[in-house]
Amino acid sequence: MGLSNSIYLDTTGPIAIAHRGASFEHPENTMAAFQAAVSLGYRYIETDVHLTQDSVLIAFHDDRLDRVTEDKGKISQLDWPQIMQARVSGREPIPRLIDILMTWPDLRVNIDPKSDMAVQAVVEIIKQCKAEDRVCIGSFSGARLSKIRKSFNGAICTSMGPLEVLKLRLASVPLPGIAWLAENSLAKCAQVPTHQWKIPLVDKFFIDKAHDLGQKVHVWTINDQSEMNRLLDLKVDGIMSDDAALLKAVFVARNLWQE
Repeated sequence: MGLSNSIYLDTTGPIAIAHRGASFEHPENTMAAFQAAVSLGYRYIETDVHLTQDSVLIAFHDDRLDRVTEDKGKISQLDWPQIMQARVSGREPIPRLIDILMTWPDLRVNIDPKSDMAVQAVVEIIKQCKAEDRVCIGSFSGARLSKIRKSFNGAICTSMGPLEVLKLRLASVPLPGIAWLAENSLAKCAQVPTHQWKIPLVDKFFIDKAHDLGQKVHVWTINDQSEMNRLLDLKVDGIMSDDAALLKAVFVARNLWQE
């Protein structure tokens, strides 16, 4: 089964993705941040998910509450009623993934399951919300991506895992005999930083090779205007930013904004 029903990558130009919502203006990964992005006209957001001790899938980046709330504790060792009391930046509650998918039924959502134990819950929530066609799953774990692909018989958008990105980078080097490395990837896009271990990753060769293979290239997390423009000049297919207002302004200035 292919991705014929997926609308996540069904676009004629580059896409703007609000990283953890409009997280410059509002506490990250909260309904307020996501609503702010939607109000700006964003069609794409990114979020992270963890599973609580009582199997509730929440939109949250860290594996602990400590950094962004005044509460303490590891997500996997806390129940949802406890987490419900926490406030991000002292004011916003932590949402569930299902809240996001159900509140904005047309919103396209990039989801990063941050632990192995969250994977099956991600699959179940996506199926429950009938959101298979409007999500993309990204992860630093190739094993998690593989499990999700199998759960949907390949009929879901996923980004490349680390090994697939490495193969694409190597295959993009203009040397004979290695182009085959990136062939047959089950991913539909590469979601990558500009550099990995201080080594440049996203350049014209990388983007051209991805496009030759029918792959999109989305770059994270870009909060600088000149860097946004540089990447768009290189023909990237998407940019993730915490600064949703700035990214929109850059897209508008280049006549790329789509609502």
